[in-house]
Amino acid sequence: MSTTQTYIQENKQRFLDELFDILRIASISADPAYKSEVLKCADEVAKHLKVAGADKVEILETKGYPIVFGEKIIDTNLPTVLVYGHYDVQPADPLELWTSDPFEPVVKTTELHPEGAIFARGSADDKGQFFMHVKAFEAMMKTDSLPCNVKFLIEGEEEVGSTSLADFLEKNKEKLSCDVILISDTHIYSNEQPTVTTGLRGLSYVEVEVEGPNRDLHSGLYGGAVPNPINVLSKMIGGLIDDKGHITIDGFYDNVLIVSDEDRKEMNKLKDDPEAYKKSINLSDIQGEEGYTTLERASIRPTLDVNGIWGGYTGEGAKTVIASKAFAKISMRLVPNQTPEEITEKFTQYFEKIAPKSVKVKVTPHHGGMPYVLESDTKEFLAAKKAMEKAFGKEVLPYRSGGSIPITSLFEKVLGAKSVLMGFGLDSDAIHSPNEHYGLYNYYKGIESIPYFFEFYAKG
Repeated sequence: MSTTQTYIQENKQRFLDELFDILRIASISADPAYKSEVLKCADEVAKHLKVAGADKVEILETKGYPIVFGEKIIDTNLPTVLVYGHYDVQPADPLELWTSDPFEPVVKTTELHPEGAIFARGSADDKGQFFMHVKAFEAMMKTDSLPCNVKFLIEGEEEVGSTSLADFLEKNKEKLSCDVILISDTHIYSNEQPTVTTGLRGLSYVEVEVEGPNRDLHSGLYGGAVPNPINVLSKMIGGLIDDKGHITIDGFYDNVLIVSDEDRKEMNKLKDDPEAYKKSINLSDIQGEEGYTTLERASIRPTLDVNGIWGGYTGEGAKTVIASKAFAKISMRLVPNQTPEEITEKFTQYFEKIAPKSVKVKVTPHHGGMPYVLESDTKEFLAAKKAMEKAFGKEVLPYRSGGSIPITSLFEKVLGAKSVLMGFGLDSDAIHSPNEHYGLYNYYKGIESIPYFFEFYAKG
């Protein structure tokens, strides 16, 4: 591996320049106006895989955006690693809050990244992270040190719920057969305390509608005599969480897996620092479910959050109106033993139950996903732990993340393989937000770590 690491060090600037080319493509899957950019990005990813040394590189059609596939099979008797990533990105809005063009990457220094960070949409989620694998693969190929087989599956719909992936997996089981899936779409706890993610929360995402009068009404003529859907919705939402941070939905906690005191003690070795946490997001105080640390609240406990709320007049100036309808989008993060189907049903029943008779309510389910856990005594986890310890020169601990990657449970169900969540970003990288960024240190540490993972996993 020494020649592989030398190759990486000698090509760092080129690896960065090539990432910049990918980041300049506005591959926003949620907005049809960017369809040509999404397709262009798939083409560019395929070109990079070919140059890196992959065989059978294909851009495979789905019902939505295509999946980029490539492989290198050196010996069918050796294990196969399937690398997953996504080339689509979130919309960049609101554009006015960016300090630079979201699709013109630039390196800037920050308090957490004194050596510089790449500011661009997709830098951390997930272009910068999946591209690490392409460059690490290139380094192993150029130095003739690839120790096992590798396949790549880079999709273009992760940011819209991977809507075509399940069907694609079912139809391509043989093509995608593997022993383990390697994913870098998560983060480490900090650069001082690197981690391997061993758990993800699931997701239930719904949209709610509250309907009152059959049209918008004059608030002077009707105010005080009719239900205001916006007022009603606000009150209903306000009652979904009590003063102790406990979700009030009937039966919401029935199947929640209770983490043992021993495991909670182990996870809190990560040195939760409330003051640093508050400073990082400019808060004077934090809140959450009573009886749990910030680390625990954001990983092993379920949540409910309003992601958007609207209705009535929101334009310039004033319009005295009682809106006919009000809407909100709500996400619930789930923990092991909860399912999106169960929680969506319980939410719907409870939301209908607490609605006053003066309004009609409608709950529309959107996408969901199952929680995921990788035990820390497995071959897969230990290979990732050893790899990162060698690259970082520090102890690597297991870490449960609060995010959701629904495809992890899907992979296990369809392909029968566990996923290793070996991400390298930080939770402060502002993914999905203005000024998303990804540290140069993290980008290069990822490229250095990945060949070690292949080495340790191949050795078993």
